[in-house]
Amino acid sequence: MGKRLFDLAAAGLGLVLLAPVMALIALAVKLDSPGPVFFRQQRVGRYGQPFRIHKFRTMQHRPADAGRQITVGADPRITRVGALLRSSKLDELPQLIDVLLGHMSLVGPRPEVPRYLAYYPPAVREQVLSVRPGITDLASIEYRRESELLAASSDPERTYVEEVLPAKLRYAQQYVEQAGFWTDLRLLARTLFVIVTR
Repeated sequence: MGKRLFDLAAAGLGLVLLAPVMALIALAVKLDSPGPVFFRQQRVGRYGQPFRIHKFRTMQHRPADAGRQITVGADPRITRVGALLRSSKLDELPQLIDVLLGHMSLVGPRPEVPRYLAYYPPAVREQVLSVRPGITDLASIEYRRESELLAASSDPERTYVEEVLPAKLRYAQQYVEQAGFWTDLRLLARTLFVIVTR
């Protein structure tokens, strides 16, 4: 209950304080390329419940590309504004809405797309999905250059499934086992530090 109250208070305050910034970002996204301001994609939430995550759109709006699940290196679909939003992580700000809706938490394992859930070992899946997914976690920090790592691979999909995903799951398990108010504060502080000193 305490974690949920903290999430509600912080997300609500964040949306109020960041409203002018988010409005400017929305305008920049709209002016930079045709398409919606937000990118919405189905993710898997707590107890395996699906939800649609909110992000600022960072790629050209191409419905035909909807099936592509990972971003590799300097993806040509990324817009000029999108590249800036991705590098600064500002594209993640709309997920404060998902926190208010109860789909996400500020801190928790990042929500995965449904197709990769099949690669979760059953016991790991149950453990990781026992908590709300988060905007940030240790895996997000350690793999903040994930697209560059995948770009260096001759088979990005295989590298993600066999190397990146198992490592992320280990971080997720570690979080679930150590979850607490101070753990969340440390991860939030570390996330802000990484963003500011990128």
